[in-house]
Amino acid sequence: MTPMNHLAVLASLILLTACAQPQTSEQQANAKEAERTSGAVNVIDAVNLNELMLTVSNPEDAVVYFRNSLKQNPDRIDLKRGYALSLARSRRHGDAILVFEEFVATGQADDAIQLEYTHSLARLQRWDDAGAQLALVSPALETPRRYLMVAMLADQPSEWTKADKAYERARRLTSNPANILNNWGVSRMSRKEYEAAAKLFEESLAHNPRLFNAKNNLAVSRALQGEYRLPLVSLSEEERATLLHNVGVIALRRGDTSQAKGLFTVALEAHPRFYPAAAEKLAALEAIVEN
Repeated sequence: MTPMNHLAVLASLILLTACAQPQTSEQQANAKEAERTSGAVNVIDAVNLNELMLTVSNPEDAVVYFRNSLKQNPDRIDLKRGYALSLARSRRHGDAILVFEEFVATGQADDAIQLEYTHSLARLQRWDDAGAQLALVSPALETPRRYLMVAMLADQPSEWTKADKAYERARRLTSNPANILNNWGVSRMSRKEYEAAAKLFEESLAHNPRLFNAKNNLAVSRALQGEYRLPLVSLSEEERATLLHNVGVIALRRGDTSQAKGLFTVALEAHPRFYPAAAEKLAALEAIVEN
């Protein structure tokens, strides 16, 4: 029997006894304690469910859960927080920002919320607004997310030394730096430091072999160096087709038309369904050859 079921049965037994005979002062105290404890367990379970929805569930499922919960309890700060974070997780940053703005307007935004607000602004490339919000976060908040934001904001004006220091700090503050390393790799790739970027993507995949963004970025960083073979990483059929297509785009931009045509052809063959993006580019290349 779970603790919650045990408490429910205990409360029922106390109520039945109360109907049969007057309660002693000790019995009354026990009944109050059982009621108080049961309420505490319910609150704890609700908090745990909120955290599970944010960390484990499908992002869109979490959005629906928190939206519906807020309709029933519109004044619950924890539910509003969960709604904003779940929107950000589902990459609906525009919608998330509207909720974050409510926190700021009502004075309810703590450092954690302010930081997530900064992240959503950055994802929408509202860099000036993101910088303004990050400046409001207490310097005492030492988290990987904070330094990732510092690094991303430093990337925009090409303040590479500041960016590298922030990425390194973010990496040291987390036990799973896959996303940090992937972002750092993108930063190095934007500087045309393709070999250094590839090493960061490889390191990212060592921490999280399923991170598709790192797989894609690794393939692109290699293609930008003229290496069109896919990296030796675990890929589903759809992932393999997508990477072949993206590498083909790089080959085309580099003027390697025959390589691009071959990559688009293989991408079409690899994809488990029809792949319109690869088909369109392949048709365009074949039309050029025919003319």
